[in-house]
Amino acid sequence: MAQQLNRAASVSTGHRPVMLDAALDALNVQPEGHYVDATFGRGGHSRALLARLGGEGRLVAFDRDPEAVAAGMQLAAADSRFQMRRGNFADIADELPAASVNGILFDFGVSSPQLDQAERGFSFLRDGPLDMRMDPDGGQSAAEWLAQVSETELADVIYTYGDEKYSRRIARAIVARRSEEPFTRTVELAEFIASVLPRSHDGIHPATRAFQAIRIAINSELQAIERGMDAAHVLLAAQGRLVTISFHSLEDRLVKQFIARHSRAPQGSRRLPPAASAALTLRDLGKQRASDEEVAANPRSRSAVMRVAERLA
Repeated sequence: MAQQLNRAASVSTGHRPVMLDAALDALNVQPEGHYVDATFGRGGHSRALLARLGGEGRLVAFDRDPEAVAAGMQLAAADSRFQMRRGNFADIADELPAASVNGILFDFGVSSPQLDQAERGFSFLRDGPLDMRMDPDGGQSAAEWLAQVSETELADVIYTYGDEKYSRRIARAIVARRSEEPFTRTVELAEFIASVLPRSHDGIHPATRAFQAIRIAINSELQAIERGMDAAHVLLAAQGRLVTISFHSLEDRLVKQFIARHSRAPQGSRRLPPAASAALTLRDLGKQRASDEEVAANPRSRSAVMRVAERLA
């Protein structure tokens, strides 16, 4: 039965989620446990997790993408153990009782279906409206944000979130060009960024870092991760597992710092008396990367880092 549901997850979503088996093993799924998939996407992790649950097990999933929610509602109609809720994972502590779940899974970043749909505006390889919102019903689109953001803020975003050394050059050129004609299409912006940068030999598209940075900024992704980690801390019952999958260093650093803050006593100073410290509430269970076999089959998994922590009593 579990193998059938795992195959169904791959068929229904069109792809196998990154580090699927490793993430479920890390959750230490108990058949009658209660779990949260904080980033449903197209449900690959959720379907595989349901395959490990018994009749009394429960799974609640969240996503702010209406297409993901629609897919989740179909699953909920077919399986009474599953609930789908629309919302930002930063707010899940407002939706569930404290200390009520045995495991929470986060799979950060943009999903493959979002990248594959040109109309969502995430990809510079497919021409579409310059949107990039994970929730297209709220907030500013990338086009709207680029039309009004200051040159200084834009440069800071591209440098901080994209690690782009030419951030100031890109920001200056975008602001100068938008006064004549606003940016409205993905390929248009990507080609413009490429035109103002020197020829690169690192093998990636010149717009890669800037697109990543703009997407992170308009979706407030890093702020959501910080709040999501705090929410998970509230929701996890004793011995409950926190499992995160990150795809770039900014995401992973926030998770690493969060786990360290709650699993390690602060380092004292030899010149000062010992300071009272809060009781430790997490056990750091380490990190893991995708296997060579998975990377060969799915190049997107190459940058994935999974971190695991357990809630202490």
